[in-house]
Amino acid sequence: MNRALQLGLAFFCFGITTPVALALDDPSEMLPNQAQEKRAELLGARLRCLVCQNESIEDSSASLARDLRHVVRQHVAAGESDRQIMDWMTQRYGEFIRLQPRFSFATMILWTTPLLALVTGIFLAGRMLRRTGEAIPLSEAEQRRLAELLGNREKRE
Repeated sequence: MNRALQLGLAFFCFGITTPVALALDDPSEMLPNQAQEKRAELLGARLRCLVCQNESIEDSSASLARDLRHVVRQHVAAGESDRQIMDWMTQRYGEFIRLQPRFSFATMILWTTPLLALVTGIFLAGRMLRRTGEAIPLSEAEQRRLAELLGNREKRE
């Protein structure tokens, strides 16, 4: 291979592997118990990185995500249940930290508002279209003027 192709391939490989390597924990931060580590990873996959916002804390390379991974591992090592850990994180950082928020009245309104707006728009458009089909009776002055115009038209033809 020529030198430019080798260099391009090296940069490509570095660009692909660098973000993955940054998101990995330091081996010293991982829990020694494999079952607990797996549980911590699954919990971290359900928590949103507050910096990146569309990544889980397990996938993010942000320093805050690293700190949150450490907190999750501390709680797992302390023997807390998944629900207790998720509740603690939600209490501390708000519902936004969950990648899949709990169903509540607020989320119901959030998800049903577009549908409600569409149904309301269709209803109002239907009413407006029906209104345009209604004939409004002419006043006496308008009827006389119409008769004059039609009379003049008949004379021309």
